[in-house]
Amino acid sequence: MFLTISTTGSAQSPATDLGFLLHKHPDRAQSFSTAQGTAHVFYPEATEQRCTAALLLEVDPVALARKARGKGRGGSPDVALASYVNDRPYAASSLLAVALGSVFSTALKGVCHTRPQRAAEPLPLRVGIPALPAKGGTAVVHALFEPLGWSVTAEPVALDERFPEWGDSRYVALTLEGRQRLADALRHLYVLLPVLDDAKHYWISSDEVDKLLRAGDGWLAGHPEHKLITSRYLARRWSLTRQAMERLELARLAAADDSAAEEIDNAVDENADTEERPVPLAVRRREAITAALRAAGASRVLDLGCGQGQLVGELLGDPAYTEIVGVDVSTRALTVAARRLRLDRLPERQSSRVRLLQGALTYTDSRLKGYDAAVLSEVVEHLDPPRLPALEHAVFGAARPGTVIVTTPNAEYNVRWQSLPAGQVRHPDHRFEWTREEFRGWAGRTAERYGYRVEFTAVGDDDPEVGPPTQLAVFHRSETTAKGAAA
Repeated sequence: MFLTISTTGSAQSPATDLGFLLHKHPDRAQSFSTAQGTAHVFYPEATEQRCTAALLLEVDPVALARKARGKGRGGSPDVALASYVNDRPYAASSLLAVALGSVFSTALKGVCHTRPQRAAEPLPLRVGIPALPAKGGTAVVHALFEPLGWSVTAEPVALDERFPEWGDSRYVALTLEGRQRLADALRHLYVLLPVLDDAKHYWISSDEVDKLLRAGDGWLAGHPEHKLITSRYLARRWSLTRQAMERLELARLAAADDSAAEEIDNAVDENADTEERPVPLAVRRREAITAALRAAGASRVLDLGCGQGQLVGELLGDPAYTEIVGVDVSTRALTVAARRLRLDRLPERQSSRVRLLQGALTYTDSRLKGYDAAVLSEVVEHLDPPRLPALEHAVFGAARPGTVIVTTPNAEYNVRWQSLPAGQVRHPDHRFEWTREEFRGWAGRTAERYGYRVEFTAVGDDDPEVGPPTQLAVFHRSETTAKGAAA
């Protein structure tokens, strides 16, 4: 199996920086032992103007067949023979993706301490794979790579050039060109090579979902073929595919632009009849949340669906909060939050008070148990209604913090925002927006089921006709356990 990655440069930004980004020196050929065989990394060319890194994976089909013994790969003599005589040593597949992840693991994460700016910026890249199985033909190749910004050339490989009447094989010679961050390019390949091969040559377990979401963070949720990618990557195992799709949907919702949300909040506030510029609704919401936390006497707090860490940063500035945990399904959002909070520069006393965790709020998580309070700020409206019971159980039934604070838009107030068409929600990622009666009904049922009592607070100017722009509920856990808390 063979893959090349090329880039161009200049005296100011030499192409040989590719060696720093890949953490493999251009002047040395290196070999690595992998579970699939031996991977070799070398540079056919390395100048300031152009640099090419090559990954050659030598696969031993006999060794692979021996490893597969006792794992259900038996059967007829033809099947047994196919385990030894196949295209695995020659055609790029999921085996090459695994080697890619192993050999270039640091580059996949986008880490380069010697050239951090180069790692963060798009480079002119050219990726070449001379033999790639492509189930579905060249149309699928284009459909997978072009939405990611690649210019795609996929030339079918003839079964036998001496006999053109035999037609094309299932392989293509693939060339990708475009400006991409190197880490993004490697993640695209890591996910899409197995998808095109449509065959996993190792055991599929639940941790494959985590691998897929890590490599697909920032691009997979919005990909027009994300369903096909997810299904094929997980070898069409329905339970894993469903779990991944649910988490991708949450990631897509969590990736909504915070700046756009702030603009919406400001636009809502600007309709108030005041001469001075009003305090943004997002700020007033955080003020209401911190007031509720202080009233509850909370010192260990969960920010569930923390996004880019605005509330976490506010709580970090108050020494009354001894432990602050931000949780979000999007690793990209958590990376932005860590950067905004400057966690790597905080004094040890400060940094020890805060943690950022990746997790989906519709799944129970033992890490979230035992906290004084949890905040769900502008989160519930991003879930499809059928998923709400899962969130309720995970937060109120499993984690069971002493206090839970929930904020959500008030749909009735939308008529005060003149630029919002009638019947339209405030943000395209909102699955619904509750009226005051609907919110109180949901909160009351949830409190009764899980052994909490609930009280309500208006956030923003409380219009006498349509109420406040944001509604807030504070749930206090009762001393006795509700009948449904352990359900």
